[in-house]
Amino acid sequence: MKPSGGSAAPATDQAPADPAATDAALASQPIGYWSGLAHAAVTRHLRDAMARIDVTQPQYWVLNRVHGGPEAPSRADAVAQLTPLADGPDEIGRVVDQLVHRGWLRTDADQRLHLTDEGEAARLRLRALVTELRAVVHEGIGDEEYVAALKVLRTMIANVEGAGARHS
Repeated sequence: MKPSGGSAAPATDQAPADPAATDAALASQPIGYWSGLAHAAVTRHLRDAMARIDVTQPQYWVLNRVHGGPEAPSRADAVAQLTPLADGPDEIGRVVDQLVHRGWLRTDADQRLHLTDEGEAARLRLRALVTELRAVVHEGIGDEEYVAALKVLRTMIANVEGAGARHS
């Protein structure tokens, strides 16, 4: 919040969450409400589509993490990196076990995780599915608008993460 005085514009009042708010009223709507609705809707959309092919979103995260680093991660690396996204502290470890059991991951002598041929094929199928789902989510939204929205969210996150230090 900017200090009062000077030429700063007055802060917009916070209105109660209203799913039927007009465009003119959107500036006063709570970001937590709208970002929460967007998160829930997009996550549900992704997870429902993945469930139809017997895969979970956390399984996709693990497949991508194992594929996407400069070196093969250990189980502990994958768990540490993905747990902040997960629904609980034990979820990623369970997912690694599921993927090993399914034959999509294997461990080497140093206990590093690697995709099997079946795991890489699954990762590529999931990537194609996620690309299709992304197109649905982004319909009618240009890249410039999308980037602008993410920049706004990133700034809001930085604002509140820095607020603890300023208000303690």
